[in-house]
Amino acid sequence: MARIVIFTDDPGWHGKQLCKAFSAYGCVAEYVSLTACRLQLNGDLPVAIPGFETVLPDAAFVRGVPGGSLEEVVFYLDVLHALRILGVPVYNDAGAVERSVDKAMTSFLLKNAGIATPATWVLRERDAALAIVERELAAGRYVISKPLFGSQGEGIRRLEKSTDLFWLTSSRGIYYLQRFIECEGQGYSDKRVYVVNGKAVAGMRRRGISWLNNVARGATCQALDLDAEVADLAVRAVAALNMDYAGVDIMRGRDGCLYVIEVNSVPAWKGLQSVCGINIAETMVRDLVERCMCRKIDAD
Repeated sequence: MARIVIFTDDPGWHGKQLCKAFSAYGCVAEYVSLTACRLQLNGDLPVAIPGFETVLPDAAFVRGVPGGSLEEVVFYLDVLHALRILGVPVYNDAGAVERSVDKAMTSFLLKNAGIATPATWVLRERDAALAIVERELAAGRYVISKPLFGSQGEGIRRLEKSTDLFWLTSSRGIYYLQRFIECEGQGYSDKRVYVVNGKAVAGMRRRGISWLNNVARGATCQALDLDAEVADLAVRAVAALNMDYAGVDIMRGRDGCLYVIEVNSVPAWKGLQSVCGINIAETMVRDLVERCMCRKIDAD
C-alpha cells in the first residue's frame, strides 16, 4: 500500500477530503508538519519525516508551508526540494510554491508570458513608492499596497486619496504596489478557476462585501459555467508558473479586459466544492497518483 505524506499544520476539512480520496486509490495518507522534519546527512535517510523513519513516502502533497523567519521558510522549502531530488513526487513542488508565494515573481512571470495582470511596481525606496502612488492618484486611479508574502487578504490596503500615503508601509523593506482594477458590473466580484494538470476543472464567482473578494473575508461563492476565454487564461497562468495545480483569481475590468490577479499554489477549495459538480480532492489525487506516481489504480 502506497504511503503519502500530507504536509500541513492544520488538516481540517481539506485534510480529511484528501485522506478520503487517497484511500479510494489504495493509499494511506498521514499528516506531518514541515516544522517536524529535518535533514540528516549521516548515512541514514537524508530527509527525516516523522512516521517515515525507515522509508521515504511514495509521494508528498503540500497543503501548507508554515511561515517564520527567512531561514525557517528556506529550510522548509529545502525539505521539499530534497524530496524531489530523491525521487519523491511533491505536489506542488518547492519551485512552484516559491514562484507563487513571492508576489513579485508571480507578477513578473505572468507579464513575461504575455498574460494580462495589473500594472505592478516592486521597489525599496519609499520616496519612489510615494511618487508612483501620487502619480496614479492624480490620474484618477487607486493603488493596492500588498505584503510581498501573504494570503487571504491580510495586510492589503487600497490607497484612494493623498492622506492614505501616510499609511503606505513596506513589507520588510520592499514596496509591492498594484494598480487597482475596477471590476465590471455592480458590486465587487471575481472568478476563481481551479486548474489541475493543465486543465481548468472547476470555477466559481466570488462576490465580496468589499473590494476584497476573499471567502475568508466574507465573500460568497456562486456557481459559474467556465467559458473558453476564462478557462484558457487560467491554464496559461498556471503554465507560466509551472504548477501541478493552482487556484487562479481572474477579474474582468470595466475596460472589458480579463486580468489575472493572483495564482495560488496552495489554494483552499471548500467554497468552490460547495458550488461545483466535481470532487476537487479526488481530481487532484487522481492526477498525483496516475501521472506523478505512475500508478493506475481503479478507484472503483
